[in-house]
Amino acid sequence: MGVCCSKGAGIIVENGTDDGNEHGDAEADVRDRNDGAIIRSSGSSKHVSMAIKQGKKGINQDAMTVWENFGGEEDMIFCGVFDGHGPMGHKISRHICDSLPSRVHSRIRCGGNANIENDNNSKSQEGFLEEVLVTLFKRIDSELGLDSPYDSFCSGTTAVTVLKQGDCLVIANLGDSRAVLGTRGSKNNLKAVQLTVDLKPCVQREAERIVACKGRVFAMEEEPDVYRVWMPDDDCPGLAMSRAFGDFCLKDYGLLCVPEVIFRKVGREDEFVVLATDGIWDVLSNEEVVKIVGSCKDRSVAADTLVQRAARAWRTKFPTSKADDCAVVVLYLNHRPYPREGNVSRAVSTVSWRSGKSNRV
Repeated sequence: MGVCCSKGAGIIVENGTDDGNEHGDAEADVRDRNDGAIIRSSGSSKHVSMAIKQGKKGINQDAMTVWENFGGEEDMIFCGVFDGHGPMGHKISRHICDSLPSRVHSRIRCGGNANIENDNNSKSQEGFLEEVLVTLFKRIDSELGLDSPYDSFCSGTTAVTVLKQGDCLVIANLGDSRAVLGTRGSKNNLKAVQLTVDLKPCVQREAERIVACKGRVFAMEEEPDVYRVWMPDDDCPGLAMSRAFGDFCLKDYGLLCVPEVIFRKVGREDEFVVLATDGIWDVLSNEEVVKIVGSCKDRSVAADTLVQRAARAWRTKFPTSKADDCAVVVLYLNHRPYPREGNVSRAVSTVSWRSGKSNRV
């Protein structure tokens, strides 16, 4: 549910991945870089479960990636899901999926501030990482408009990423994909905590910015609950998110490529983070998603179980609509042992991160 433009059709095979594959992760696709990073585009590991499923709208426009040993650090991991839209959305989502983590990885390695658990200068570490993410999102978007072989005038992609080291999470969100935390409540019940805001035109601050830039925000009669972004003098393109890579037809009218960056310290009650494109969230609630993942005794099948449940939900909830593509990364938060009374563990002495801090635009 992204943009009112015609989408490309057909099957395209890239990097050995067939877009027509029912699950997309039957075999793990793993690459080792010479700098120690391990790149995973499907399958599972001790840290993650991944799955992708093509919808019924044509070519699969979703993409996902996991980088282990990120930034040259053994305990650092980067995860991301990307949801393309428009005629070239499938190309753009894969381009961003490849280029964004690679650029962040290189910047962290060169920046000398890779240890985001360092107790010293925690604010400067946050500032460094936020600057890296915001700068690279904007720079890659600018290059997409100037030098890319892909026509991004009326095509683009969302992105939600998480960078984890030890008990520290850095989440960057652009668009309407979502990150949700599965955590234990006071009675040990598993509950959902939404970590990101869906950046859509219906969000007041997003709509106000778009209108101030001469863009228009309204819902069509046949979709009264779906607010979209339109050009000042033309009923096009009808974009269902307020921030994205690409979509240069709207960049002068309030559409941004500045991510919201959130920092969070992981508690011992936190179990996993689910990153997923809106094909999941359109049919399953946060609570349903966390319950499904939490009920999987075998972590390796958690993401695939989730996309299959979403596919069934599309058929039952929207029988006359074409199901959207779904991409899921479940990042498991492997905790250090609980500290014994009277002892101070590394888990307690790590930097106290500010939950919910973000760069509001």
